[in-house]
Amino acid sequence: MKNKKKYFGTDGIRGKANSNKMNASLALNIGMATAEYFTRGNHKHFVLIGKDTRLSNYTIEPSLTAGFLSMGMNVYLTGPLPTPGVSALVSSMRCDVGVMISASHNHYSDNGIKIFGPDGTKLSDKDELNIEKLIDSKFKNLVKPENLGRAKRIEDAGGRYIEYLKSKVSSKLRLDGLKIVIDCANGAAYNVAPKILWELGATVFPINISPDGTNVNENSGSTFPNSLINKVIEFKADVGIALDGDADRTILVDENGVIVDGDKIIAIIAQFWKKNNNLSQNTVVGTVMTNKALEDYFLEKKINLIRTDVGDRNIIQSMKEQNFVLGGEPSGHVILDNYSSTGDGILASLEVLAIMKFENKKLSKLANIYIPYPQILQSFPIRTNQKPELIISNIKKKIEKKIDKKDARIIIRKSGTENKIRTMIEAKNLELAKSISKKILSLMKEKI
Repeated sequence: MKNKKKYFGTDGIRGKANSNKMNASLALNIGMATAEYFTRGNHKHFVLIGKDTRLSNYTIEPSLTAGFLSMGMNVYLTGPLPTPGVSALVSSMRCDVGVMISASHNHYSDNGIKIFGPDGTKLSDKDELNIEKLIDSKFKNLVKPENLGRAKRIEDAGGRYIEYLKSKVSSKLRLDGLKIVIDCANGAAYNVAPKILWELGATVFPINISPDGTNVNENSGSTFPNSLINKVIEFKADVGIALDGDADRTILVDENGVIVDGDKIIAIIAQFWKKNNNLSQNTVVGTVMTNKALEDYFLEKKINLIRTDVGDRNIIQSMKEQNFVLGGEPSGHVILDNYSSTGDGILASLEVLAIMKFENKKLSKLANIYIPYPQILQSFPIRTNQKPELIISNIKKKIEKKIDKKDARIIIRKSGTENKIRTMIEAKNLELAKSISKKILSLMKEKI
């Protein structure tokens, strides 16, 4: 049985900003604990800290910094930078650890801390549990005053990340002739994402690039693509790109205003890589949320699909263990392990744009390869004093008695990033999915 974590969820530590679950005091302890854990040997130690555009970062960033400095670790501060940018620079700048301050797609009132090892990958369960023990320990190995760390702001972090991205796509790739609308969700990619598309030759229409601390993800980005759809149609663009607050996700929109989700993006890349003998073991890693229609499509193309629990960290772990190179989620986390050690919304978008160029096809043509089975996704907030495991168990028992598993797939789980229970109902028949959804809604009302 796995040890239960107190702080870490499916994607780092996350909670309501300036609350008991995410505040300056906790950030200080996380910085101290992480520094202690990653201080190994007598060399100078460095941590790279990036952030998105949330107002609460003004409290979290200095507290984290103070924690690392107090343990003798030197700090590089990047300012606003996508999560995958932090992952890339940790490795290229030879840092001992990396930290991203972001609650990803969540509302601005939340915040979070994601930690990367020296190779730019997210921590293992073992690493997270060891850091948790240190967070709650009474004694910290504070260094002597003369051994305190120093902090330095990296002014060209965005430029370094752009060059990293360009080094990962074909040197022949030019986006001349493409009109692209990019929705940056008023988040971490508001500067770098439009810039790299422009540098590669595209005509760029950026939207939601004016962060004010409170508008990150607000009716924008990968979780709210309606404004992007409207702009793609208005500008007669070839493609729309929607990132989330920290740009580790992407959702695309074709020239007709039709959404191309993470599953479709993975399908496009998988078939292209297989054709060019770049798909290791002809296998893709998805999650329990991956649409069954994608699995059926892969079966036709002789591509294997392996499923993990929700969360890009679980996908990455499976990919690393078995040397797979492609994985992702419907939400838009896409991991291209040939190029990157974490989900990268900009990089995944560039790969699809490259395929469009190399095959001389519109996005609608590339994405028209299978019809997803109807899915209904729901989220149910729960009170902090409620036991989600008990609620989920009871609802599963009642639903399973009424539903034939051959007719539908039902996922009921505790969110790893918010205090919610999430459900997914998938069926070949939309009416059946709606019927099951109503039953679950009724049961949830009884329980919460």
